[in-house]
Amino acid sequence: MSQIEATIFLADQRGCSQTDWFRSFHGFNFGAYYNEHRQPFGRLRVFNDDTLAAGKSLKMHVDENTEVILLPLVGAIQYRNSLGNAGFVEAGQVQIFSATQGMDYEITNPYPDELVNFVQIWLRGNEQEFRPGLMQNSFDFQQKNQLIPLFSTQTRAYVGQFGGRKEGIYEVQHPNTHGIFIFVIEGAFEVQNRLLHPRDGLALQGADTVEFEALSNDAIFLLLEVSLETHIIS
Repeated sequence: MSQIEATIFLADQRGCSQTDWFRSFHGFNFGAYYNEHRQPFGRLRVFNDDTLAAGKSLKMHVDENTEVILLPLVGAIQYRNSLGNAGFVEAGQVQIFSATQGMDYEITNPYPDELVNFVQIWLRGNEQEFRPGLMQNSFDFQQKNQLIPLFSTQTRAYVGQFGGRKEGIYEVQHPNTHGIFIFVIEGAFEVQNRLLHPRDGLALQGADTVEFEALSNDAIFLLLEVSLETHIIS
């Protein structure tokens, strides 16, 4: 069995970009934020935890072929990209679109007086046969104590809500070439004997299975199985 390598991304040690109407916590290097210990995890380039003020819009630009995932945690967001695609995605839904190099997109808070909180994830796209695309999926936390598939492209993603002391195991589909990134949305978990609190992240490499236990009621986490072929943890 290969040795498991792990990196914890504590919530209070993330990078931060902030204005009077927008705040973004960065799990990895992004924009002006740089830390030598926050390099991309394989194809996972960006993991931003964003809060946007009422009525405000955020413009983004991708500098290479990228799968963009938008996951509202509180409220809903509107989006549109430079190809003319537009839509509305709310908590309980996830939006995935393939953005080719140079594409712009905009995220808007549609509410007149409420903040919205959402996660933005960027996954490096395949260099060959990468085409713009758009997909939206829904999930229901009534399916408790199990991992619910969010999407399966070059990356597999799951979300789950678990009761206190509920345990689970994730079988890594491609343990030789893929790693696992976990992000706790609410509550606390023990994952591979490591304690994670809200908005903490954990990157694992070399694991065949991932064992976890919820330590609080209604604890929620996101799990990504991502290719490591473009980067190896050192």
